[in-house]
Amino acid sequence: MEREKALELVKAQLTERRYIHTLGVAESAVRLAKKYHADQKKAELAAIFHDYAKFRPKEEMKQIILDQKMDERLLSFHHELWHAPVGAYLVEKEAGVTDWEVLDAIKYHTSGRAGMALLEKIVYLADYIEPGRNFPGVEEARRLAAKDLDEAVLYAAGHTITFLIGRNQPVFPDTIALYNDLVMKKEGE
Repeated sequence: MEREKALELVKAQLTERRYIHTLGVAESAVRLAKKYHADQKKAELAAIFHDYAKFRPKEEMKQIILDQKMDERLLSFHHELWHAPVGAYLVEKEAGVTDWEVLDAIKYHTSGRAGMALLEKIVYLADYIEPGRNFPGVEEARRLAAKDLDEAVLYAAGHTITFLIGRNQPVFPDTIALYNDLVMKKEGE
């Protein structure tokens, strides 16, 4: 799918603020893909579509999770997680994107998971460090992203976990699995 067509489809689904965020994620994803030798077109497409379902009604997303037999653990966690797997499903059904690498990058951009593929890590991190983000630690994540993709993803996952724990919120098991996977890889080096 061409960039302009993808942007047109996404813009209709998002607020102006979220659309600007999406442009920043796409820019960051292309930059990371270039640096880490990933497919830049796939990275850009996944980044453009990463928040496709962000503003869908909660009940619609819940029903899709149930109907499509997605990981029902999602329903026990904050609905912010739902838009990623639901988005991957809707991008395939409504936008006709069938590339499983692109769809998985969309699916796991919020939770992450153990054994993430290169494209998944790029979109996960691009969403975390895009130019519009401004929170304590984002500059360190950007610095790490310029040096070592796994270190940057590990840092982002660790900060996400710490943030949720600090708010007494549960942490989705896939995010913990991502963190553990990267720590154990690092220790094994």
